[in-house]
Amino acid sequence: MKIRFAASAGRSLALLAVTSLGLPAPLLVAPAMAQQRGEAAESLADLVNPLMGTDSTYELSYGNTYPAVAVPWGMNFWTPVTGKPGSGWGYMYHDLKINGLKQTHQPSPWMNDYAAFSLFAETGPLKIKEDERASWYSHKAETSHPYNYKVYLADYNVTAEVTPTNRAAQFRFTFPKSDDAHILLDGLAGGSMVKIDAANRRITGYVRNNHGGVPDNFHNYFVAQFDHDFSVSRTWDDNWQIGADATREGGHVGAVVSFRTHDGEQVGVKVASSFISAEQAQRNVDSEIGRDSYAATEAKAKAAWEKELGIIRVSDPDLNNKRTFYSAMYRMLLFPRQFHEIDARGTMVHYSPYDGKVHDGPMYTDNGFWDTWRAVFPYFALVRPELDGQIMQGLANAYKEGGWLPEWMSPGQRDVMIGSNSANIIADAYLEGVRGFDIETLYEAMVKNATTSEGRPKDKKGNVVTAVGREGVEWYNKLGYVPYDVGINESAARTLEYATADFSLSRLAAALGKTEDARKYAAQAQNYRKLYDAQSGWMRGRNKDGSWMQPFNPYAWGDAFTEGNALHYSFSAMQDVQGLIDLQGGDRAFTDKLDSIFTLPPVFDDSYYGSVIHETREMQIVNMGQYAHGNQPIQHMTYLYDWAGQPWKTQGHVRDVMAKLYSATPDGYPGDEDNGQTSAWYVFSAMGFYPVTPTVGQYAIGSPLFRSVRLTMPGGKVLTIEAPNNGPQNVYIQSVTLNGKPHDKPWLSRAALQAGGTLRFVMGPTPNTHWGTAKANAPFSMSAPVAR
Repeated sequence: MKIRFAASAGRSLALLAVTSLGLPAPLLVAPAMAQQRGEAAESLADLVNPLMGTDSTYELSYGNTYPAVAVPWGMNFWTPVTGKPGSGWGYMYHDLKINGLKQTHQPSPWMNDYAAFSLFAETGPLKIKEDERASWYSHKAETSHPYNYKVYLADYNVTAEVTPTNRAAQFRFTFPKSDDAHILLDGLAGGSMVKIDAANRRITGYVRNNHGGVPDNFHNYFVAQFDHDFSVSRTWDDNWQIGADATREGGHVGAVVSFRTHDGEQVGVKVASSFISAEQAQRNVDSEIGRDSYAATEAKAKAAWEKELGIIRVSDPDLNNKRTFYSAMYRMLLFPRQFHEIDARGTMVHYSPYDGKVHDGPMYTDNGFWDTWRAVFPYFALVRPELDGQIMQGLANAYKEGGWLPEWMSPGQRDVMIGSNSANIIADAYLEGVRGFDIETLYEAMVKNATTSEGRPKDKKGNVVTAVGREGVEWYNKLGYVPYDVGINESAARTLEYATADFSLSRLAAALGKTEDARKYAAQAQNYRKLYDAQSGWMRGRNKDGSWMQPFNPYAWGDAFTEGNALHYSFSAMQDVQGLIDLQGGDRAFTDKLDSIFTLPPVFDDSYYGSVIHETREMQIVNMGQYAHGNQPIQHMTYLYDWAGQPWKTQGHVRDVMAKLYSATPDGYPGDEDNGQTSAWYVFSAMGFYPVTPTVGQYAIGSPLFRSVRLTMPGGKVLTIEAPNNGPQNVYIQSVTLNGKPHDKPWLSRAALQAGGTLRFVMGPTPNTHWGTAKANAPFSMSAPVAR
């Protein structure tokens, strides 16, 4: 994605850690069970490498991630900063120096950050500018876990550590003997205020930096409470001038407090923030940290991760595969972040990034549904339905406060990407049995998206935010497609995505008893057919008079498509794979077309963009033909063989992608990770199945990676996935049984998965070309809606 437009006491601690986040508590799973069986409880959080994907640049992404020190779905993350503050590329593995530990809300470098400020420690002569204060560091003296980060700042002989709660954090700085030990709080550029209260060892203030998506009254209020008296306290102004003023306000201000320290002395700082008020920031630090020691906060954060990661426990002799799995799962569980807080009444409240007011109820943010509808939200619906319901209610609140559903929020509406994919996550949640949210309000919002483009929000420059609603919806509703020649970019991609959204809308309408709407939107879900050019065999942009766009090069990226080409988008009708098969001449022609994606050379035409974008380069260099797994539109494609009678090819390709393109290393992703979606592909695929079609409760079977997986479902039922002879060579399914009975379908139902039991795979080194091939056993398609 790129912008272009311990025993019972331990269990109690873990439960406290999770419920204090304001989230529905997950089941207390495997560590406790392992102890009951007398087994050593493996730390899943310590298998995670938060540095996975951090060796990225603007030109080439291996994830474009940063090491987020956070709790699952936490309001605030913390991260070391090696790059230029405000650039979007805050931490890059190959950088040599660190200039701060930053509170961040950044979902992607292409979106950039908001409400950020940083802390840093020094000794000796004071340096406040980022490039001047930056210290050399080494990855050999760096420790990164989801629940803490620790680094040695070599230029100052200081060790800096941070550990998180949902809305607060504890810092610990270990100093040498020094009469000039300093801790800086940098408000960063974009509007800030700092106030030092030396008598109470406290710095308070706010920051306002953002890159859009906020009302005029947007503030992030913070409090930093120190455990040492200050020997000196100072502030700096917009011109980097240091003075004794206790308060500063401006575009970029900061504060520095100094200490006299003995060798090994540790200075602690408890920090919290709030989007509501300074008083709420203090309430957050009091309620989430209180008198806890650094070690206690760290233990709670680790326990929260152990419980969330412990919902899936994998067993396998390949430790690297386990590390990759849990590193990917960690990424999948970071977004969307909570934007709500708990007030003095103990009530969930939120500052609205849509109308600038404080309202009761949940709010989540920092998510692009163009990415995450595909696998992240299906995971929530399958395994964490209470959480999913809370997120859906947050969407209902967003609609009531802003008048439109968000498609990319950070924290409010952002003009990024295309589509109407909120429909997919809402309908999928409801059809998968998720409840606890205002579905009628959300249905109204979905219909509004599908009906009009009038009255959409505007940015601060007065421009319509075209990513909200459906750009070109009037043309789409008139012609059945968005025309290429009416000044709307990426028209073919929009058409295909609107058709999938219409499918989801039709399914939800039927479930709600809205029969006429169900028929209408089911018909519109077939609009993908209007872009299929039988002569070329690819999806293609079309003009308003019905003629095809000219010239046409199926290898051209962009133009009628979004971050991809015609080869990628020609498989984007997840609601009707059988319809695609029929258009292309049947199963053999369809599988030949799928095969060609992997065998064609990775040639491309970049004339639309005027230069090679990183997504194109990432496809080109991995030697997988035209298969561009580093971006979302094609990530489901490997599973489509299940519909066309050749599921063994799905098995082979899925395992190949997992082996070649993922690892728990700084270059461990094949492109932008994108809010957990590229990670969720791996999490599902490693378990052996993947959600291709929204709302239907089916998961296409691939090839399980591990010998054993224990997946705890809602209500406590456990699904055990066994593949005892699995290994790097045995990638092909020979047979499958579910609870001891033969299973010959290349898909699994939600009901079967959530019922628990044992799913057993017998694997082998060569394809079984008979298993799962019967046409009657293929997964759901609109064109073959027979109950299966």
